[in-house]
Amino acid sequence: MPDGPADGRTAGSGVPGPRPGWDYPASSHEPLLADLRSGPPGPIRTETLCAVLATGVLSMLLLGDGLALNLLIVAVPAALAVYFAARTAGRRPRPWSLAWAAGGLALLVVPALRDAGWPSFLAIVSAVALGSLALHGCRTWLGVLLSPLGIFDAVVSGVRWGWRGLRHRTGNARGIGPVLRAVAVTAVLLLVFGALFAGADAAFADLLGDLIPDASLEGSPWRFLLLIVGVVGALAAAHTAAAPVRWDRLVVQPGRARSRVEWALPLIVLNVLFAAFNAVQLAVLFGGYDAVLDKTGLSYSAYARQGFWQLLLATVLTLLVIVFALRWAPREGSGDRALVRGVLGTLCALTLVVVASAVRRMDMYVDAYGLTRLRISVVAGELWLGVVILLIMAAGIWGARWLPRAVAASAAAGVLAFGLLSPDALIAERNVQRYTETGKFDFDYTRQLSADAVPALDELPEPQRSCAIESVMDGLGAESGPWYATSLGESRARRILEKRPLTASSGLCDSASTDPTYR
Repeated sequence: MPDGPADGRTAGSGVPGPRPGWDYPASSHEPLLADLRSGPPGPIRTETLCAVLATGVLSMLLLGDGLALNLLIVAVPAALAVYFAARTAGRRPRPWSLAWAAGGLALLVVPALRDAGWPSFLAIVSAVALGSLALHGCRTWLGVLLSPLGIFDAVVSGVRWGWRGLRHRTGNARGIGPVLRAVAVTAVLLLVFGALFAGADAAFADLLGDLIPDASLEGSPWRFLLLIVGVVGALAAAHTAAAPVRWDRLVVQPGRARSRVEWALPLIVLNVLFAAFNAVQLAVLFGGYDAVLDKTGLSYSAYARQGFWQLLLATVLTLLVIVFALRWAPREGSGDRALVRGVLGTLCALTLVVVASAVRRMDMYVDAYGLTRLRISVVAGELWLGVVILLIMAAGIWGARWLPRAVAASAAAGVLAFGLLSPDALIAERNVQRYTETGKFDFDYTRQLSADAVPALDELPEPQRSCAIESVMDGLGAESGPWYATSLGESRARRILEKRPLTASSGLCDSASTDPTYR
């Protein structure tokens, strides 16, 4: 959440400058982060403390049963704490900060939709990264990469800041007693009258059982830990919003410019190599794979698998080459800039063909052996690398000031799309299609899938349908969790089983999973 116009900027640098009245410490004797820290935040406001407390209480009550919609519910008061703290500090949100915040909340929808843990984990990590960008408002490469560290840096200082504000509200540490007593009396009243009303009406008792989280003493230590984590995390985020670390002040000096020959010759040779490889790929595409397979002696799947990983590594190394080439690029005038754009633009264009070839090879391999989590993940990563190359080409035309944030946004958008598309469902659909075409189905791998795959597996004929779904549902258990900790994927799978119960016996499923004709 970058500051408003009151911040000021350094002329021509694009890096935020200090606010009027800031005191800079002596650069030769202060720690590294001293020049990057904002001034100390003002006293924490009551509304910020209330939002922090709500975050902790909701974390304690909701997060102990799993992660689904409850994660988004907990994020709402934490976001309010950030907003109140930033408003008190005089910071106003800018469009990019609002976009980061909205993207972070959107990513937290993935655990509510998908039962699979791996896309949900990616979405949660990405949401934290976008939240840190919203808090710091960074624009440079170092700022985008280092901004999550600012939240961890504020953990201790945020707790001290909140404790000082709490003591100021209550007068001293003993003044907290009346507040705690009021909370205890409220809890007793709710417990007594809630129990009476629940005993008087069964429908009301069922409603309370569905809406109110389980607060039994059995998991009290775990829930107390969740309370602490929620409060500390919300305080760290609010403190960062009030006094962020200015990572954009870290500047990496460009490398020593090389001569045109020294810089361009290796890259031109690399471009020629890329062009030769791409010409072979086009010849294979138009000439057919059969001639190539006869000449190389490789099988269809071996040819596909042999090349994918090398092409993926080649794409990553090309990005590194571009980074170092830009660092040492000649920059004397317009001629040097034209040379850099021409050489690196050609390299990027040829790399896009390599990306397409890698994706095509993986598609061939999937046709032969089916889709797995690893295969769909690496294809998604390769496609994102292609997007990054396109962004680099656009930056060569329109300037690179926006490039760090655009790359971060593309990564977050890719993670969100990956979760919304439900990779486990895609894997099941592809393997069901493969079974329809070839009669082969890998029951052992199906056991690794989540409930998101059940709608696709429901299309299988019996007894294969029951065997495949049984192995998936065994991991869910007989009873569903609370509404706030149950994903849409799990709910949908349970509804499918209610309409069409499993029919195959476990013995039949065991024999089907070991039958080589299904593999």
